[in-house]
Amino acid sequence: MDLQFTPEEQAFRREVLQFLKDKLPERLSHKVRNGLRLTRADMVEWHAILNERGWLANHWPSQYGGPGWGAVQKFIFENECALAGAPRIVPFGLNMLGPVLIKYGNEAQQQYWLPRILNGDDWWCQGYSEPGSGSDLASVKTTAVLQSDEQGDHYVVNGQKTWTTLGHHANMIFCLVRTNKEAKAQSGISFLLVDMNSPGVEVRPIITLDGEHEVNEVFFTDVRVPAKNLVGEQDKGWTYAKYLLTYERTNIAGVGFSVAALEKLKRIAAKVQRNGRPLAQDPMFAARLAKVEIDLENMKTTNLRVIAAVAGGGVPGAESSMLKIRGTEIRQEISSLARRAMGPYAQPFIEAALHEGHGEEAVGPSEAAPLASQYFNNRKLSIFGGSNEIQKNIISKMILGL
Repeated sequence: MDLQFTPEEQAFRREVLQFLKDKLPERLSHKVRNGLRLTRADMVEWHAILNERGWLANHWPSQYGGPGWGAVQKFIFENECALAGAPRIVPFGLNMLGPVLIKYGNEAQQQYWLPRILNGDDWWCQGYSEPGSGSDLASVKTTAVLQSDEQGDHYVVNGQKTWTTLGHHANMIFCLVRTNKEAKAQSGISFLLVDMNSPGVEVRPIITLDGEHEVNEVFFTDVRVPAKNLVGEQDKGWTYAKYLLTYERTNIAGVGFSVAALEKLKRIAAKVQRNGRPLAQDPMFAARLAKVEIDLENMKTTNLRVIAAVAGGGVPGAESSMLKIRGTEIRQEISSLARRAMGPYAQPFIEAALHEGHGEEAVGPSEAAPLASQYFNNRKLSIFGGSNEIQKNIISKMILGL
């Protein structure tokens, strides 16, 4: 694979840079660059800007609203967006459910749900993990029982989901539910689309270590779901779940965001003084910085290969697990080094300093305010989407046959 950009790809990069210069609101990039919290309105705004340009679903086929880009174009776009400080697109509808509906949904589901994902009518969240069923998704206990009455066929859902990211913003949730208790664990699971406004759905916040309300518990009590909201075949949801997870794990790697974070770390290391010289010249710190940069460059190449495989009609396999492992380790190392670079200024964090308009309450350099929060939040990266230990087992089975 030729890793040098062609003249056409360089021209595309210039087009992306001009678009970001013209259309990315400064107040949004300011928030992202300074680690300030994004509101729901902020995320919706950037979603709409990309959709208006036709660049939102850059990995969808063109017949469903995608721009028809190749692997390198996708890489360039995501990399430049991250470097420009663009908000990260909420992935659940666009990057997870969308590909599942395109591959396994029926025509009616595709025609109804895909445009609503693009235009922002629906905000999706993911109903996979349960108490006691995290990385072991085959043990899900939330049930869905098919019934019929004068109003038609429907499922009655009972159970609980947890760690539901941004579920308090969502109006829809895609769920793994158990529809056959007698079948082998993986064979008795179905993939169901549930309206969060249905009677019997309750969302409770989980406040994380950094003080953030990012995740939630979701409870289902006799929730009625139309049978037409079943994706694919009943009891075949495990196949669709695995397909979705390959996209989620590739997305978790966050190559572009690691590139942007590394650039910021380099600026900090060049500015911060230790013993009368820039921290970047400290041998131990410089060695760790060089190692994480080498790892990131290697991951860029792997990411391009995975994107190219998907563009050619393939499905990410063990490579998505590799990206998930290395990507999360790299992001954690960068946040650890940034916190180390700021020393005592990054040890505490003040809640108000993470909100727009309260930067004056931060202690020390402005770069230090979000570092502790980011460090603690990034601890979860190696766990969610399937823990890194589980990913190593997947790689062993798929490549080594162990």
